[in-house]
Amino acid sequence: MASAPFRSVSEPSCARAIDAELEKVLTSFDSAYAWNYGNVKEGLRELYEKAKNEQWNGSTQLAWGTHVDPETEIIPSVINPYAEYAPFQKLSDREKKHFRHASITWQLSQFMHGEQGALITASQLVGSVPWMDAKYYAATQTVDEARHVEVFSRYLREKLEWEWPINPNLKKLLDNILTDSRWDFKYLGMQILVEGLAMAAFSNLHSMTQEPLLQELIHNVMRDESRHVAFGVLSLKGYYADMPANELRDREDFTIESCLLMRDRLVGEEVADVVGFDRRDVYDLMITSPIMTQFRQALFARVVPNIKRLGLLTPRVRAAFQEMQIIQFEDVDPEAQDRALGL
Repeated sequence: MASAPFRSVSEPSCARAIDAELEKVLTSFDSAYAWNYGNVKEGLRELYEKAKNEQWNGSTQLAWGTHVDPETEIIPSVINPYAEYAPFQKLSDREKKHFRHASITWQLSQFMHGEQGALITASQLVGSVPWMDAKYYAATQTVDEARHVEVFSRYLREKLEWEWPINPNLKKLLDNILTDSRWDFKYLGMQILVEGLAMAAFSNLHSMTQEPLLQELIHNVMRDESRHVAFGVLSLKGYYADMPANELRDREDFTIESCLLMRDRLVGEEVADVVGFDRRDVYDLMITSPIMTQFRQALFARVVPNIKRLGLLTPRVRAAFQEMQIIQFEDVDPEAQDRALGL
């Protein structure tokens, strides 16, 4: 049988199709020329040199020919917060595999969406940051984030064949970062909070998965993310020391709200729909599960000490972190964590 002829898409209809896949967010921030081309902020020039030396090509340096069965134990089934959940126990083996497939694709999809948010934020930083060294580095981070979106998207499409929409809590946080006009909020929200949590999540997944392509992909992404967090810490060092109380309170509120959003977005009750579980039951299960409680707390192991280093672990923020049960990480050394991972 002859194949159907190729049907071209008219320019107006093509434009409408593209618009249907877009979501536009109104942003406004000051773009700054930096006429001092010298080394103004200590450590940023060295970080920029490191970023140039550590660029990698996701198309050629990852083994994309690796076979991946999306319903195998990409994450070992012994780490399963649903193990004692009665509706899960009633699933057939085939349904359990399908649910497992849904869970890993949801997690990686949120990574991918977060990386796009980081890509757009990094591009904003190029224009808004007040030092030339920071502009240099933000430009390399923009390239890094584009590569991260590329490799997560390719893995999801080619290997797992499933993508999920962005979680509403993650979307709200990214919108807050992108739409705020103040450059330090973009640093604080993305470099310190989102990237810090991502590093912990990547480290956890890297240690658990036995799938070699995903493991190598995550390792390469972590090398970049480690620098991105350092970029935020170096750039904001000392910035909040003499800030007026009313302005500091804005940063406190932003830090607390963002941490709550990130904690809640990790639940992933959307996957309940795949096998007909009740979303509310799944949410309650994930919030009370000892495995998931420990996991959510551990994700803040990099965020809390860096917040402290920046002088933002104020009494209000400390009280919020105590309530979230993450204050125990305040004296953890993130650099030691990176060294332990070989980064």
